[in-house]
Amino acid sequence: MLFRSRRRPGPTAAPDPAPAPEQNGDTGHALRGPNSLRSFNRYEVKYLVPVKQVEEMTPTIEARMDRDPYSDVTGYGVWSVYYDTRQLRFYWEKIEGLKFRRKLRLRHYGNRFDVDEDTPVYVEIKQRVNRVTQKRRIQLPYREALRLCSGKEPANIEPGARGFVEEVLDLVERLDLRPSAITGYQRQAYLGRGSELGLRVTFDQRVRGRDRDFHLGTEAENRLIVPAGMSIMEVKANERVPYWITDLAAEHNLQIVRISKYCQSVEAYGHAPRSMFHVPVDELATDQPLTVSETAHR
Repeated sequence: MLFRSRRRPGPTAAPDPAPAPEQNGDTGHALRGPNSLRSFNRYEVKYLVPVKQVEEMTPTIEARMDRDPYSDVTGYGVWSVYYDTRQLRFYWEKIEGLKFRRKLRLRHYGNRFDVDEDTPVYVEIKQRVNRVTQKRRIQLPYREALRLCSGKEPANIEPGARGFVEEVLDLVERLDLRPSAITGYQRQAYLGRGSELGLRVTFDQRVRGRDRDFHLGTEAENRLIVPAGMSIMEVKANERVPYWITDLAAEHNLQIVRISKYCQSVEAYGHAPRSMFHVPVDELATDQPLTVSETAHR
């Protein structure tokens, strides 16, 4: 469904070229830099992996890749608030597999209970163009990020981010976007080195979500949206996935899956029928309290 714009659309930022790798090869966490607009293009492949197999695969991965400097033995928390229309337009674009699709989200890394109005968070537009994933985002204090995602001009925007901000404002107002789901998980991340600087492999465990109480710092109950014994493995590469990763996946009988944490959360709470891509999970499986090491801020 199309909506008539109620404001003059700002300039839509064209997809930016992939940035050159940082000296330490951290093209993923390079996006956690200062307040300027950051962007990159990559191919993404996902697998659903039993946690026990993650432990078996880790020695091979650590022999070829470096642990993300933000990731200790317990990993780090990733929390995202997804925005969508009343009709869940972005959700259906994903389910229908449109070649061009995008979504707006607000993301925080670390312990969500530490979040206050000054905490740095990210406003992101993640889009898919054919097989390439493109992501653009800016860092803002939480209060300003909430303003932007509610269709209001945030304060102190750098000139280089103006086009991105106008694009977010246009999306929010034209499509009447509002928070629709929140997801969270513990992430272990690895970075490529040498000739594989653009490579990134992550394992996301304890994937949970909710469909209300969208403030990041809210002490609300979350529901597991992926079985507790499963981890989502994501492989991100600038050009192609290295042969040793495909060999590792074959060795462990892993199959590429089309899974979306956002879609899992929408379906888990009954806001859309279960799609063919839905991963079943016990409806009564609620999130367990974090241990001291998991709640420690990275």
